[in-house]
Amino acid sequence: MYIASWSGGKDSCLASYLAIKKGMKVSHLVHFDRPNNLHGVDPKMIRLQAELTGIPMTQRRVASEDFEREFKKTIGALAAEGAQGMIFGDIYLEPHKEWVDRVCGELGIEPSEPLWGMKTENIIEDFLNHGFETIVASGNQDLIDKKFIGRRMDREFIDYLKSKKLDVCGESGEFHTFVTSGPLFRGRIEIKASEVTSRDGFWFLNVRDYAVIRQ
Repeated sequence: MYIASWSGGKDSCLASYLAIKKGMKVSHLVHFDRPNNLHGVDPKMIRLQAELTGIPMTQRRVASEDFEREFKKTIGALAAEGAQGMIFGDIYLEPHKEWVDRVCGELGIEPSEPLWGMKTENIIEDFLNHGFETIVASGNQDLIDKKFIGRRMDREFIDYLKSKKLDVCGESGEFHTFVTSGPLFRGRIEIKASEVTSRDGFWFLNVRDYAVIRQ
């Protein structure tokens, strides 16, 4: 059994999906909610995603300075229940992978990185071609136009990123996404009312009303 790291965005979602397609059994999704989270997504929205996947979720509120300790505590408990490894959505940032490899090694579990080393343009193409849909949930104000916040990630947004020579997956935190539907879900989340707010140099989508369409 494997645990999947889950942020609510496209990369963790696609990584989990590809792992499942390869026959890996995902027993739990794990989401750590930290103060000043630049994903900017309400934890209850993350729980809705988990409900639509049908995979149990473990969700923890944790201070940034305590993250590694809480990570080890949470994942260690799941490993004790039989989880042999954990799936992550990292793409090319070596410090992230080094941290994952070290901590998983200390926990005695196997790290799995289905997206590692792939071209980011190929990743977003695969994501869309598999039928996933995602919205832009936050963005760096110096890099991302406010008009894209809350909009579906589509060819127009991808062309915009390319025109500005930005990573189309936002691997360095240029923007973050929230997945609303796709083959991993038994339904979809529809954003009915929202507003764009500003904090710490980032745009954030504040969702005020939504609907869950279950299949």
